[in-house]
Parts: sequence; C-alpha cells; structure tokens
Amino acid sequence: MRLPRHVKGRLGYTTGACAAAALKAALLALRGESPRSVSLTLPVGLEARFPLHHLSRNGNRAVASVIKDAGDDPDVTHRAEIRVEVSLRPGEGRLSFRAGEGVGVVTKPGLGIPVGEPAITKVPRLMMAQVVEEVLGPEAQALDVEVTVSIPGGEELAKNTLNARLGIQGGLSILGTKGIVIPYSTAAYKATIAKSFLVARALGLKELVLTTGGRTEAFAQRLWPELSEEAFVQIGDYVKFSMRTARALGFERLTLAMMIGKFSKVAVGFPQTHAKHGEVPLDFLTETLKACGAPAEVLEEARKARTARGVLEIVLKRAPEILAPWAGSLCRRAALAALELAGGGVTVKTVLFDFEGKVLAQAEEKGR
Repeated sequence: MRLPRHVKGRLGYTTGACAAAALKAALLALRGESPRSVSLTLPVGLEARFPLHHLSRNGNRAVASVIKDAGDDPDVTHRAEIRVEVSLRPGEGRLSFRAGEGVGVVTKPGLGIPVGEPAITKVPRLMMAQVVEEVLGPEAQALDVEVTVSIPGGEELAKNTLNARLGIQGGLSILGTKGIVIPYSTAAYKATIAKSFLVARALGLKELVLTTGGRTEAFAQRLWPELSEEAFVQIGDYVKFSMRTARALGFERLTLAMMIGKFSKVAVGFPQTHAKHGEVPLDFLTETLKACGAPAEVLEEARKARTARGVLEIVLKRAPEILAPWAGSLCRRAALAALELAGGGVTVKTVLFDFEGKVLAQAEEKGR
C-alpha cells in the first residue's frame, strides 16, 4: 500500500478492516468459492488485499480469519488472529453481531455502543454491512445474517489496554475509522482519552484526575480513594488536547497529577510534553529556585543538572527548607498554564508528586 507523503514507515490495518475482510471470505465460501485472499476498499478509499489464515464451511455457516498486520505501529493486536463466523438463514435482512472468544462486551455507557452489545464500533459495523451487500446482493434482503467476531487470546491481550477501565469486559474491541493504522500515530491514544472522558461523563462525573501514566495514576488513586475508577484518566503527553476536550465535554474540575519532569513543562505552557516537542525547562527551574531564596551554591549545582529529577534531588539534599515554597510556586505556575491550555471555564488543580508518590505541593485556579 502506498504511504501518504508525510507518513514514514509501513501502514497497517485496523481490527475492523481485518474483520470485514474475514467476513467477505466467509461469505464467499458460502457461495462456493475458496479464495486465498480477499480485496477490500477501506474507508479512506484505498484498496487493500488480505491473505487468509483460515477458511472453512459447514452447511450454512462459514469461518474465515485474517492475521492482523499493524505495520510499523506498536499495536497490542499486531499478529493477532481476527476470526469471523457467519451464518445465514431465511429472514428479513437483519444483520446482527456477536462477541466471540476474545472480543469484549460493552458494560458502561458513553462509548456509542449500547450496553450489552459486542465492542464493535460504528465504522467496522458499516464496513461489514457493505461486505454483506457486496457479496449477497439483493438476496441479502431475504436473509438474516449473524456475524460472530473472535480474537483467540484477546482476553489476555486486553489486559494491556484500557478496555476494562472503559467498561469493555472479556476482551478486545473491533475498532478503526479509516481501516488503516498509521505508524506511531497519536490518533489512537487521543481516541482512547476521549472515550475515557465520554464514559466518565455518561456516568455523571464532574471531576477528572489526569495523569501521565500508570505510576502517577497509582499515586493519585491512593490520594483520592473516594473517586471512582472512571475519574482517573492517563493522558500521556497530551495535556492541551485533554484539557480542551474535557472542558468541551462539560467537566467542572480537572486535576493534573504529575512528577517533576513533565510538570515543569506544563508550568511553562507546553501543550504537549513529549521530548520531541521540547526539552525540560531547566533554566526555568533554577530561576524559580532563585526566586524562592535558594543559596548560591544550590543554584550553581542546579544549573549543572541535566534533568528535572536531578534538580529536585539537589533541593532535597542541599536545601530542603525551600522545597515547600519552591514546589508550591511550581504548582501555581502549572495551574495557571493548564487553565490557559484548557481555554478557561473550569477549575484546575495541580499536584506535584515526588518519585515515591509523596505530595510535594498542590495549587488550584478557577477559570471564568
């Protein structure tokens, strides 16, 4: 497949595209064909060909599977088998979906899929409906088509995702809006963040605690045990995106809980905290230390530090008496900057953790 000019690396395919391809093969088997591969027009308009891993027929049922190729994207479902069983019976043109082994079921509102339904999102369902129409033609109007999607081993793979947090139990989701997986795309992570927000909103939550990853989330959950699991969302490096999205969805209070490195980036207004978007502002940290009265020898050591963690360790060792005012200053600066990133209209709280989960300082700013 030809790559868009701005994309480096090899494109892959979504679980939704793989499921649609497997369904097409199974339907062709019910028509007496035995293809070794099937072609599919993806939602982005590209033609793709999927080699088949398995194909069999038994009466009015057929099973086909595709091995997912995620390209150069580090995807948990790379090389997973996406299996589809389809059955036909006389009916009224109904198309129904079932969750087989390793495909989750929705148990919480807010995902755009009714509770109790298989975790197969809108576009993959549309793709499979188009495949049914393509292969069966007018005959589809007189048949009921039942599609069961499975991912052997999917329940174990799902432990490496946020599905359980989102309310998807028993396995993975069948996803994809484009049919392709762009290498190292940020779209999938942002989509997960947005879905987490939608689940929290559907549950009536007004407050979110945003963390950079599993470690800071664990610290935050110990700090606020009264909050439900859905109130905690790992946003990675996507600070501005997360703040703006949460504000747009009507959340009233957003807490940013971080450690010193990414926290310092937020304090100077970085919208995205990944290293490729800018280095840790070490000069800023030493300037704030100076404003808090740090001794000259501490400032000299801090200027030689190569990481934010190094600066904090110098303060802890050499000037613990200024830790509280310095950390408090950082929290206030971060709260103001995060409020601006959110576009106002929410209450923003910032919490700075040390490396063991101890709270060094907190601050809060209310937007207008």
